[in-house]
Amino acid sequence: MAMPERLRALARALTLPLAVTLALEAFARTLGQHSDALAPPSLAVLAWWRAALDGSLWAATGFTLSSAALGLGLGMAGGISLGTLLGLSRRAAAMGFLSIELLRPVPSVALIPIAMLVFGFGLSMEVSVIAFATFWPMLLLAQSAVRQLHPRLLEVAAALQLSALQRLRLIVLPAVLPRLFVALRLGVAVALVVAVTVEIAANPSGMGYALMIAQQSLDPALMMAWQAWIGVIGYAINAAAEGLQQAVARRMGAVS
Repeated sequence: MAMPERLRALARALTLPLAVTLALEAFARTLGQHSDALAPPSLAVLAWWRAALDGSLWAATGFTLSSAALGLGLGMAGGISLGTLLGLSRRAAAMGFLSIELLRPVPSVALIPIAMLVFGFGLSMEVSVIAFATFWPMLLLAQSAVRQLHPRLLEVAAALQLSALQRLRLIVLPAVLPRLFVALRLGVAVALVVAVTVEIAANPSGMGYALMIAQQSLDPALMMAWQAWIGVIGYAINAAAEGLQQAVARRMGAVS
């Protein structure tokens, strides 16, 4: 896409957010100037700047992102491993079907009391809940991806007399890797949402906790600053995951 076309696309994408921001600024400074729930976006920007200068913004952001990354890593490792096994073995899938269908619908936030009893407050508690939340979509998408493998690929592995590890490394994973990136993008979003939710509900750390403190302190400008910042972080993470997916796809295309 040429640069002028990109600029026009960016301008179109920013039209609605800018219009909403200007409307909110005007409302907050007129009819809503005495509201305890709304603040002008300009004051939210100033509140964000103060939090950035005193370091609280970066400390809370680092904690949330660290817990989300650790939980996502554990959920991915377990989900993709078990999902691959269930995808390759219909007997294993049949044996695990009932357990998966019973545990998968359990809301991850319902595990917060148990996680608090086991780990107490802190990083371990939050990571365990995030890992549980991300494990299930990873498992289901990995199992579906492996099930959709062309049968001839497995026939080739059998004809070459590859070991189970060689078949996994040389045949299965390269074939399902593009679909696993879909699982990664979903898992990234789930990890961030669950991390912030756990911090709002129970864990006194991170961006979710900072958002709650701003709300309880009747500081709508800081509260809106945190909400906008969480949105920006989520957008940036999703864009990075999409960029990684495209880079790997181009690399695989070049190799092939």
